This record gives sequence, C-alpha cells and structure tokens, in this order.
Amino acid sequence: MSVDPSSRPEIENLLAEARTFPPSAEFSAQATATADLYAEAEADFEAFWAKRAHERISWFTPFETTLEWDLPFAKWFTGGELNVSYNCLDRHVERGLGDKVAYHWIGEPGDTRTLTYRDLLGEVCRAANALRELGVQKGDRVAIYMPMIPELPVAMLACARLGAAHTVIFGGFSAEALSDRINDAQAKVLITADGGWRRGKPVGLKHHADEALASTPSINGTIVVDRLGGGIHMVEGRDHWWHEIVARQSDVCPPVPVESEQMLYLLYTSGTTAKPKGIVHTSAGYLLQASFTHEVVFDVKPDDVYWCAADIGWVTGHSYIVYGPLANATTGVMYEGAPDTPDWDRWWQIVEDYKVSILYCAPTAIRAFMKQGETYPAKHDLSSLRVLGSVGEPINPEAWLWYHDNIGGGRAPIVDTWWQTETGAILISPLPGVTTTKPGSATFPMPGIAVDVVDAKGDSVPLGGGGYLVLKRPWPSMLRGIYGDPDRYRSTYWSRFPGMYFAGDGAKRDLDGYLWLLGRVDDVMNIAGHRISTIEIESALVDHKSVAEAAVVGKSDDITGQAIFAFVILRAGQEPSDALAVQLREHVAYVIGPIARPKYLMFTPDLPKTRSGKIMRRLLRDIAEGRVLGDTTTLADANVVDVIRDKSGSAEED
Repeated sequence: MSVDPSSRPEIENLLAEARTFPPSAEFSAQATATADLYAEAEADFEAFWAKRAHERISWFTPFETTLEWDLPFAKWFTGGELNVSYNCLDRHVERGLGDKVAYHWIGEPGDTRTLTYRDLLGEVCRAANALRELGVQKGDRVAIYMPMIPELPVAMLACARLGAAHTVIFGGFSAEALSDRINDAQAKVLITADGGWRRGKPVGLKHHADEALASTPSINGTIVVDRLGGGIHMVEGRDHWWHEIVARQSDVCPPVPVESEQMLYLLYTSGTTAKPKGIVHTSAGYLLQASFTHEVVFDVKPDDVYWCAADIGWVTGHSYIVYGPLANATTGVMYEGAPDTPDWDRWWQIVEDYKVSILYCAPTAIRAFMKQGETYPAKHDLSSLRVLGSVGEPINPEAWLWYHDNIGGGRAPIVDTWWQTETGAILISPLPGVTTTKPGSATFPMPGIAVDVVDAKGDSVPLGGGGYLVLKRPWPSMLRGIYGDPDRYRSTYWSRFPGMYFAGDGAKRDLDGYLWLLGRVDDVMNIAGHRISTIEIESALVDHKSVAEAAVVGKSDDITGQAIFAFVILRAGQEPSDALAVQLREHVAYVIGPIARPKYLMFTPDLPKTRSGKIMRRLLRDIAEGRVLGDTTTLADANVVDVIRDKSGSAEED
C-alpha cells in the first residue's frame, strides 16, 4: 500500500527514550530555580523580564520601556543607561568582593594565574586607557584575535568599558577570514598575541594578523600580547606590546554610560568562504539574559567554582565564560589547551585541583573521553562536581549516561542546553532541582521563551511528531540583526515562517512534551521519502558497546534518493572488522527500524571537527560523494579529512 507523503511528519520521530532522572529531594531543597518561574513568565513575559532587569542590572539611568517590538526588530529596556564592564566588575568590588577570585587560569604548558575581581578591574581599566590612547571611542569597533589567555576577557571588558563594540575572531581562523571580519566591522584596532599553545606546540597568530592587516585599511593600531616569548616581527608605529602600552596606563578608567541598545559585540557565524554574517548583540538585554540563565541553569551559588570548557572565540565563551559568570560574581576556570594534552586526564586533573563544582562542555568532548574509557576519570577525585552541562549540538543518550555515571558519579544533574550565536543565551534547558530529565533531551523552553515545532506550513506538529524549531516571541538577548544588512537579517531568520524566528534546526516533541533537538535541517536525510535526522542514527550507533562516536550523512542514491553513510569511531580496545560492520548495521535496524540501516559504513580513527568540537558534516558529505573538499580553515586538525578520504574507498557497502 502506498503512503501519501503529505501524511508523514516533517521529520520522522524514530528513537524513543523512556529513561527518566527526577531531581533528588536534597538538590531540589537548595535549588536556585523554582517551578513558579514558568507560571510567572507565562502570565506576563514582559513584566517577568522587567522585574529581572531591575533586580540584576545596575543602571546609571533606569529604563522606561521594557520592549519595543517592530517585527523582526526588537529594542529592550529603552531609555535606560548602563555599562556592562561596571556590572561585571566595579559593583562587585564596591560591595566587598574585590578579593574573590574571578578566574583561575591554566596554561597548557602548566603555567597558572589567578585574578581576583580587583585584579581584573585594574587590568581592564589599564587596557581601556590603552585603547583610548589608540583613538578608540564609544561606538567604535575593536577586533580581538587571541588564544585562551586572561588578556582575552580583559580586552573584551575594556571595550565594553569605553562603549566600544568588540568582535572576537576565533584564533583558529585564517588571515583571510580575519581580514574579512575586520573589514566588515570596520574595526579601528586589533588586539592579538604572538600565539598560544595547542597540543604541546606553539601556534603562531601574529603572522596571520600581519597578513590580514595588509588589506584592512580601517585598522590604525594593534596591541600584541607576548604569550610565547619567541620574538616576532613588530611594525613600528602600528604594533604595540601589551606589556608596554597597557602596563604604563592608570588603573582608573571611569565606565562610559551607554544606552541599553548600544552594540556590545559582533560575532561572525558564516564559513570563511561566505560573506561574513555579523550577528549584533546589544548591552542590557544580552547581559540580563546571560546572567539570569547562567545562575538558574547551573544553580550557581556564591562558593561555586564554575568551568565552561569552551573557547571564547565562540558565543558560548562570550556568554558563559565572560559576561554571564562575571555579572554573577562567579569564580571561573579558564584553560588554554587541548583536553588530551599531556594526556586524556588533563580535564579531570583540573577538576580535582581546583575543586570544580560546575562543568559545561560539548558532547563531542564527552564522546572523545568515552572513546578512551573510564580509566582516566577514575584516577581523579571528581566528587566536587555537582552540576554538569552540555552545549553545542544534540547529545546522544549513551554519551549523556556516560557523562552522568563517570563524571557526575550518578548524582550530578545534567543540563543539556540548546541555544545559538543568534539567541545570545540558553533558551531550552532543564532547570536543576526542578526538571525531570531524559537522556538526550534538552527538555523544555526556559521561563519566558515561546518555542514551537512546526511543519512546512508553519502549523504546530502534534506531540510525538518532528519538524522545524521556531521561536514565537522576542527575548532580551536576541540578535538585533546582521551588521549593516537588515534585509539579510529578515530573509535569513524571519521569512521561512511569517512572524516566527527560524534559524535552521529540526526538533521533535515526544508524547510527554519533551523537546529533542535533531541538529541542522541541512543534516536531515531523505531516505526513500522518509526524512530522517542524522542525530537519531548516530545515537543508535553510539548505543552499541563498541562505538565511541559516529557521524552520519546522506549520500546520493539512484534508488532511494539518498543512502545513509556512517562514519564510526570505535572505543579503545575494539578492532574494525566486516563482522562488526554487519553487527552495527543490524543494531541500528533493531533500535530504529530497517529504514535507518546504513548502506555505507566506514571505520575511522577520527572525525573532522572545529576547535569548538562540532563535527563538520559538510566535509563528510564531500568525502561520501567523492567531491572536492570545501573550506577546511576552521578544522582543529586538517589532516583528519585526508585520512578519512584515503579510507573512503574501503567503506563497507551493505
């Protein structure tokens, strides 16, 4: 019997997860968040945010209007004036927290620094005065291209202190990507470093900066941190050493009051071959939602030691290493290097040494640790950990359970968070102490956030169905547009479903109403008329005891339209074989159904990932299709794709 394609869900809901983890009574009794937040926010979402803006932000001038909404353009807390740097530093020092540690910093070679809130305030003031010496004023843009060293958040806060916007450009980007972003932002100054450390090796940055600056006419000066101490070329009159120009400045720099909608930063999201897409975030609404979500999602207490193991070059680092934690006077850990250097227990050693109580990291890192086995975390005392977080992509249930059991000791709640560069802050997440979790589900929207899953016509799909994730009303930390291109902003995010924000992610809602993120809609395959999410097949593969990680893409097929191509990384001690390939195919067919059985399966030692840990599936699609590879600039290890491509001819075909 033929099936009418129009009767099928937009994205098939194939995997069901029945395991649940209710919060413990002990955790709930001390939890920061309470269930009544949801009811308060739904009763009047504008009043909900207004109340928190009064409570959480120190205003120089109180705001007059909570929200001005001219779809798709929002203004929050208009009439108010504040300074983000003041909210992250001065007010804490003024109330006696100057000696509280802001950052425990660990360099990859083992060097360490500890900065208190008073230390950080002094350094930010000196850096702001140095920027002012180079002509930076309120409304200017400053580019920052640095490794994970303390001067990076200092530079960001120095810009905020002057009312200048920063654009942090990830240290793994090429000279071309750097110049593209500088030129789009028309940045006046570049702050960079000679380089940093990665996997035991010095990685230079200044030579990329020099190449980029050959074609960036808006730049009139650079500040360079001497991290490696190896000696680099400095252009007289343009380049200034941080330890000279910053160190000679006064440690007093009054914060510049700015309007609530003053641009705080630009962050670019497009690939290096596309026209840069500068996401605009402003001051008050962004700071409010970053600080609110940081506190309630991670159950932050005054004595917590909190570690977000992201790179500040991405939005996770902006919101949950810099602005959210500092606005909440939190003690943070910041680590420069790779999780496997000098060995795979580096993170767990840091957790033990600093008694980290909250850890926030990517599923890719968790799966990499899974591959190495339980021995490494078992060597260390991880009993200080009380909340675990996941960010960056959907987490498959087996990785969630491994994280829960081996890192959290079976007692620490996991907050699996969904958000984007564009959203500025976490929008979907459990609240620890409140939400009963399911492995692999981001659970429910945060208080004040209106989320729906819709079909191609924009109609809500029923429980149990899958489709497109949309947001149906404005939120304080939302992007204010694409820099200099309002038409592109409207067409990119607001044109697919009128009146709704859509940024390209698929999702399903189970029969209990829990949300399950399915990754980018681009990562949905069309197999014989069935739209199947790659994340569900990857989760089924990782569910097998032999598999540490998997990535799935669609490969063109004359019969089914697309066929499933699985790239599989085995756990330590497991060996690839034809028999295991058959076993894995049958395992997927058993867990999901025959329609999801991979036609192609290839064992690989690694996957192409960005430095932030995201799998670059477009490169895997190129490999599967035998195409010329697209841009590989942002890869953590560009050699990985060559290894996979060399092996691709040996992929097992069903």
